[in-house]
Amino acid sequence: MSAPSVALGRSRPRPAWHVATVVETRRETPTAARLVLDVPTWPGSEAGAHLDVRLTAPDGYQASRSYSIASATPAGQVVLAVDELPDGEVSPFLVRDLRPGDQLELHGPLGAFFVWRPGTGDRPVQLVAGGSGVVPLYAMAAAHGAAADPAPFRLLYSVRTPDDVYFADELAGLAGPAFALDLVYTREAPAGWPDAVGRLTREALAARTVPAAHRPHVYVCGSTGFVETVARWLQELGHAAADIHTERFGGL
Repeated sequence: MSAPSVALGRSRPRPAWHVATVVETRRETPTAARLVLDVPTWPGSEAGAHLDVRLTAPDGYQASRSYSIASATPAGQVVLAVDELPDGEVSPFLVRDLRPGDQLELHGPLGAFFVWRPGTGDRPVQLVAGGSGVVPLYAMAAAHGAAADPAPFRLLYSVRTPDDVYFADELAGLAGPAFALDLVYTREAPAGWPDAVGRLTREALAARTVPAAHRPHVYVCGSTGFVETVARWLQELGHAAADIHTERFGGL
């Protein structure tokens, strides 16, 4: 499923509560699900934005968690990709129990710092993802492709195994002259994969990202440890701190 771009003006939609109806759920990875939601009052969102999902139990107990939006969605639709955390209150229900026709409460769209907008310049954009941190970065890449934006895009994606790649078909379809996709497998690689299996290193980051001399906008998303390490390496490689945008995940 491709992610259409949304044409938003300079004024950002105000966050509000919305009622969403589940249209589709499907397995994204062995531990994650893709959710397609119909939200009639949703005003649209920019690539990289997030929202809060709130669940209410029959006894009135409520739990809410933040999730990145998996696309720059048009008005009326939201796509999420949720990774299940075994001890979580919200993610196991969203991944295992949610069915078409169920309803959720959403609050958003949220976020202004970690977003990318088409038509904002020709400086290259470097995306660096760890695991499920690819979700908002996929939204940026999809919006870039849909808008035929001229800015060069590149994604370096560190992931455990081929089965753990989010939006695998969509990312492969985006790859081309305007979008370079680099995968680093940390536990298992496809047969015949030319690179060594193992964690992302500073040397690999330097070799497989846009050089600091080209002044790219850099977006990094993943676990706290991953993001802090990559951000430090980027600055050591000469990238200006102001050009590095970071987002950490850790919701349950």
